[in-house]
Amino acid sequence: MADDERIVNTQQIYPKDFSWGLWPVVPLYPYGRRLTIRQEVLKDTIWNFDQIQGIFYVVVPIRMTVVKLETGGLLVYAPVAPTPECIRLVNELVAEYGNIKYIILPTISGIEHKVFVGPFARYFPTAQVFVAPHQWSFPLNLPLSWLGLPPKRTQVLPEDSSKTPFADEFDYAMLGPIGLGPGRFAEVAFFHKRSHTLLVTDSVLSIPEDPPAIVLLDPYPLLFHAKDYASDIVADSQVNRRKGWQRICLFALYFQPSTLDIRQWSQVLQDSLKAPQRSRKAYFGLYPFKWQSDWQRSFDALRGDGRLFVAPILQTLILNRAPKETIDWADKVASWDFEWIISCHFDSPIKAQAHQFRQAFSFLEKQPVVSGGLFDSSSYALPEEDFKTLREIDAGLNKFGIVPAAKEKV
Repeated sequence: MADDERIVNTQQIYPKDFSWGLWPVVPLYPYGRRLTIRQEVLKDTIWNFDQIQGIFYVVVPIRMTVVKLETGGLLVYAPVAPTPECIRLVNELVAEYGNIKYIILPTISGIEHKVFVGPFARYFPTAQVFVAPHQWSFPLNLPLSWLGLPPKRTQVLPEDSSKTPFADEFDYAMLGPIGLGPGRFAEVAFFHKRSHTLLVTDSVLSIPEDPPAIVLLDPYPLLFHAKDYASDIVADSQVNRRKGWQRICLFALYFQPSTLDIRQWSQVLQDSLKAPQRSRKAYFGLYPFKWQSDWQRSFDALRGDGRLFVAPILQTLILNRAPKETIDWADKVASWDFEWIISCHFDSPIKAQAHQFRQAFSFLEKQPVVSGGLFDSSSYALPEEDFKTLREIDAGLNKFGIVPAAKEKV
């Protein structure tokens, strides 16, 4: 697989091309201004469309995948914000390969994915929309049409993947729904047979050592998190961009790893008065983070050698509520002969095979067995000390009856 050399030149596109007017529905950074990069993953077959999103400058890629169908036309997995720029880039593919035939919403819990599907579908009025079963909304569980999905051309993905009009080219496997108190989690992994490519939403990921291209289009969040003190003036360099990115990964996946301390707010307020930038963009000089000198060991342990893994948040707060169901799903997915994985977040494409996918879920097993033999999960596990904050959140949610207790490993 080769990268598309096309990188957006933001100086030659009008700002309105990045506009996303519905950002208040899910008010995540960068709010109403969303840039898009299109990457050709497999020549004339698969394309990624990357944007960014985050909170407090903890920005990570969010990704849509477009696949050319052998019968003509295109399938879209997990739409992103349909800005004028994004739609123009999609329409370039439409002009060459045919109309968007199918739009897939592969999750029920990720509002950052769900919010884009209805608006995206309106640009392609002949496309059929397929959504994961058991969709829900909070605080009221509303009909699909009330969630912005086109009522006359939206249908639920059948349990049997052979019953879909794209069954000759795709298989899929459904995880969930997993009950989480007031909400539920589910994901549908799609397998594109011809290219031997697996499409997933949140279940597995890999993180690069350096920030992805889409994050580099706006380096301010990287430099913000490269600071050690509120008073720091951080130079825009490759080293500092990498430093900021690696800390962002730790924030996004652990909330608070063991190598991060949170300062007392009295000290944070005092330090903000010394900050060289006290604008709204710089959060008025507020910087409550104190990284320990060995913070990078947490990142190195998380990344491994670019391995495939399940996000700590999913490990601790979601998938451990349904270990057997998750393992059964992982076994089904691992029965496919894929060679590449495209996740909706972080790195893509990921060179990985079925046994590596299956190993990523070994944290749910007492005695992991992979490829007919015992698997040493201790060599694959993430550092337990970095899970402390997530374990505390899990215990608190369970104590107050917000979510059910985790189940024993299988």
